[in-house]
Amino acid sequence: MTKNIVNQESAFSLKTILTGAQMLFVAFGALVLVPLLTGLDPNVALFTAGVGTLLFHVVTKGQVPIFLASSFAFIAPIIACVQMWGVPATMGGLMAAGGAYMLLSILVKLKGVATLHKILPPVVVGPVIMVIGLALAPVAVNMAMGKSGDGSIQLIAYEQAIWVAAFSLLVTLIFAVWGKGVFKLIPILAGVVAGYSLSLVLGIVQFDAVSNAQWIAMPAFTWPEFKWQAVLFMVPVAIAPAIEHIGDMMAISQVTNKDYLKKPGLHRTLFGDGLATTAASIFGGPPNTTYSEVTGAVMLTRNFNPKVMMWTAVIAIILAFVAKMGAGLQTIPVPVMGGIMILLFGSIAVVGLNSLVKSGEDLTAPRNLSIVALILVCGIGGMHIGGSEFSLQGVSLCAILGIVLNLVLPKAENSA
Repeated sequence: MTKNIVNQESAFSLKTILTGAQMLFVAFGALVLVPLLTGLDPNVALFTAGVGTLLFHVVTKGQVPIFLASSFAFIAPIIACVQMWGVPATMGGLMAAGGAYMLLSILVKLKGVATLHKILPPVVVGPVIMVIGLALAPVAVNMAMGKSGDGSIQLIAYEQAIWVAAFSLLVTLIFAVWGKGVFKLIPILAGVVAGYSLSLVLGIVQFDAVSNAQWIAMPAFTWPEFKWQAVLFMVPVAIAPAIEHIGDMMAISQVTNKDYLKKPGLHRTLFGDGLATTAASIFGGPPNTTYSEVTGAVMLTRNFNPKVMMWTAVIAIILAFVAKMGAGLQTIPVPVMGGIMILLFGSIAVVGLNSLVKSGEDLTAPRNLSIVALILVCGIGGMHIGGSEFSLQGVSLCAILGIVLNLVLPKAENSA
């Protein structure tokens, strides 16, 4: 009965609006971390998260209480793609990745979810997700020590950086493990605030950019360009978050006691996710994905009204035009982000490992062993195929390699 009353609450009630603001608070740390790590604009990320969420709700007919924002799965590919082809070409590649989402949604509509799992079983998706996390381990460690992501430049003295990184990581751990209620949902935000506060005490924060920034300004949108190399590099990355999307839909279905895989249907939620990612790339924002933190907040507040998420999206769009806030976010020192990333990227790897364990597959069987081993070594080892014109590497290479091996290697026959 309570659930029905909550769902019927007015979209313009003060409680609905305030709950929407609270959901953005929960998602904020993770939302802005992705653009800060990849060199994109955090204000644009706020804008595209809001726009993407609204588009998702249009596609799903406003039935699913979900908020979409910056995807961690694309961090490594974005960094690599920007270095090779620049931000506009990267956005073109991400737009194509969003299109791949939408093609997968059509596949699900025509053939069902089982077909998707057949092409992308846990033995492929699990190690690919692990590569997403572990391939970035050196970047996290370098930044925790006060260096640039590639380790070539010492940005902050090691003696200060390591303390800031350790404190940021410690606070993140405390909130993640011992936090109660809403505090358990904001470990990244808590770690950023704690590390930033220590950085202020140590005097390693520079405020020049904040002083020079206007209060209100248009976000620094970047329009996409299309280079086939960047498109082929980025499209395979859509595989891992697409599979993750199914898990998120199952989770929110359990929380609300509604089967969103049937109504509005997985094909609609996948299409909405893909459309949100494509829309984000048009403006120069990171790809969008469903946020588990917000699902946790929905479970905590017991407010299942999808209109709450629409207000979260609207508030994110409004904040995107506060230029001083974006400038302030970019003053966060690298060891703050590095300390949190050590836990974050490790956690992504554990998600992949967990999917392998839950599948129940015998990983010592020659076929499975070969697929997992080749994906992990090629991904973590930095294998690349191609030259200066086109190079397939990282998550993209691993995803294609895993799919091909899964299709080509014969399955073991059942022995008597």
